[in-house]
Amino acid sequence: MPSKNLVQRIAVAVVAIPVVVGIIWLGGWALAATLAVLGVLGAREIYDFGRRQGIEPLERTGWLAAAGIPLLAYWAKAPAFLLGAIWLMVTMAIAMARRGPSGRPLASVSITMFGCVYASGLLAFLIAIRHGSGAATRPLAYVLLTLFPLVITWVCDTAAMAMGTALGGSKLAPILSPKKTHAGAVGGTLAGVITALALGKFVLNRQGWSFSPGQLLLFGLTVSIVGQIGDVAESLFKREAGLKDSSTLIPGHGGVLDRLDSLYFVIPTAAGLYRMFGVI
Repeated sequence: MPSKNLVQRIAVAVVAIPVVVGIIWLGGWALAATLAVLGVLGAREIYDFGRRQGIEPLERTGWLAAAGIPLLAYWAKAPAFLLGAIWLMVTMAIAMARRGPSGRPLASVSITMFGCVYASGLLAFLIAIRHGSGAATRPLAYVLLTLFPLVITWVCDTAAMAMGTALGGSKLAPILSPKKTHAGAVGGTLAGVITALALGKFVLNRQGWSFSPGQLLLFGLTVSIVGQIGDVAESLFKREAGLKDSSTLIPGHGGVLDRLDSLYFVIPTAAGLYRMFGVI
């Protein structure tokens, strides 16, 4: 008999997957707005971590930045470093007015900036992939290009969980994520590489892309590894705050950070690989 948690996870996935595909297909403001909402929710969870440890973030300032990053990435297409520098100066000015030297301004500014960059800035690279130089004339090709690293990550996570449960063995990170095993990590990585090779050859390359087997192997291997690192990295913050889940927002899945932990590392990595391959 499947557990209540498993049933909840399956139910959420059945609804979420077609919604994700639909939003990526629409792209544009729909994608930017969705990333903005996810960014605000994720930043809020990070700020909750901080408050549990006596650090009071500039919450509304961080929320505004988290919402603005993907919207500006799509609309303004301004250089990221310029936007980041401006926002850092604004945040520091607000900290001077609202915190003062006795209000732990360094910690406050640090967690405020980190929350919006981690929860929103890393996801915003999805816009660069979906709206690459040829997206206007080849929308399906770029939709598939955007979904490619997401599917690899989902397959890797599922295979890692299945292999870890079936084989057990030594723990990958016993303090941070006690359920993850070395066997699961290897199984997930192999599944991710196989998925990349198969989808790249039989789906992407039939939509006008020309990925070589070596590129697909590198892509699948890198995305699978960094996705698992991202998963464990998010657990680092939860353990520091003494939490099992980042929140209870999503039934059976925890919070936004829990659901997207791998993708925070995967999406910018995928964008970097695509740029290296000359795709975007």
